[in-house]
Amino acid sequence: MSSANLGSLVQTCSIFSHESLPRFPTCSTINPLRKMPKPLVCPKARRPFTSSSSTSSISAVHVAKEEEERLKEGESPEMETGFNFKAYMLQKGASVNQALEGTVSLRDPLKIHEAMRYSLLAGGKRVRPILCIASCELVGGEECTAMPAACAVEMIHTMSLIHDDLPCMDNDDLRRGKPTNHKVFGEGVAVLAGDALLAFAFEHIATATVGVPPAKIVRVVEELAKVIGTEGLVAGQVVDIGLAGLSDVNLEQLEFIHIHKTAALLEGSVVMGAILGGGSDEQVERLRKFARSIGLLFQVVDDILDVTKSSTELGKTAGKDLVADKVTYPKLLGLEKSREFAEKLNKEAKELLSEFDPKKAAPLIALANYIAYREN
Repeated sequence: MSSANLGSLVQTCSIFSHESLPRFPTCSTINPLRKMPKPLVCPKARRPFTSSSSTSSISAVHVAKEEEERLKEGESPEMETGFNFKAYMLQKGASVNQALEGTVSLRDPLKIHEAMRYSLLAGGKRVRPILCIASCELVGGEECTAMPAACAVEMIHTMSLIHDDLPCMDNDDLRRGKPTNHKVFGEGVAVLAGDALLAFAFEHIATATVGVPPAKIVRVVEELAKVIGTEGLVAGQVVDIGLAGLSDVNLEQLEFIHIHKTAALLEGSVVMGAILGGGSDEQVERLRKFARSIGLLFQVVDDILDVTKSSTELGKTAGKDLVADKVTYPKLLGLEKSREFAEKLNKEAKELLSEFDPKKAAPLIALANYIAYREN
């Protein structure tokens, strides 16, 4: 398979052929935001209770400098479009971090909330919540409208990481440069912390979303449930487990795993923002395809980084897929063909935005480039 030409590869890896995934309404156009507005404080944000505990003193502020350096490393000459991508990501990331800090507060039982905050506030690029906000703003909505859903997406993403790192899954000791949740709090609490984040994500959308018709909130909840259940994340994860160690896994099976396990949540992030912002069905469909493209791109790049970067550079254990004998794009295609495939996915994603105003589409174009050229 490593000698397959890119044309036949892309035909095999048709990212738009999976009808099993839910169809989402998506969105359409963002402000270029040359001058970044001050972060919006969303309604109903809960003020965190402070504690002297070392594990509970984690703050979103602590990771700002770290994320700024990561953004510098992830930039590419192709991002030079006049749009200040770094400023955009830092401003949106700061807004998301502020909202997360206030949403998951420390209260009784203290240990479970410490465990939830430990992973949720441990940093990260916040790509999924930023996609949610960007999509909402793209179709005329406001950051504050999308923020509860954006936080919910990050809670669910964090849940998936906590559970993925458990000994019964990928058995990892390092995540975002820190010991994984179960290494700090024990396996039982780690499982429950993930469960609690999953449940609270839906509660937060339902109770904190303001100024949106109830029917749209119900639609958002429905879409989120689909992308993380047996039509999305869970489907990808269970197939991934079932194929571990097998030598005859093909590209179609690998694509199924990643379309569901990784791309579905990115797609859902875009779709929820579009629904909340009032996007038309046509806008939704075009951006749904865009989100699926960058979702698969995200995983292809992740596979490449796993074999080309160190654990220090990644902030997580490097080479773990190779050690676990997992099927990855570099393993099936070779490193260079995997890079070519990533370039093609990035090009296709940006072409889906070609009918929008280039200035308004600049944030999503920059996000696609960032995913393609990131270094961790």
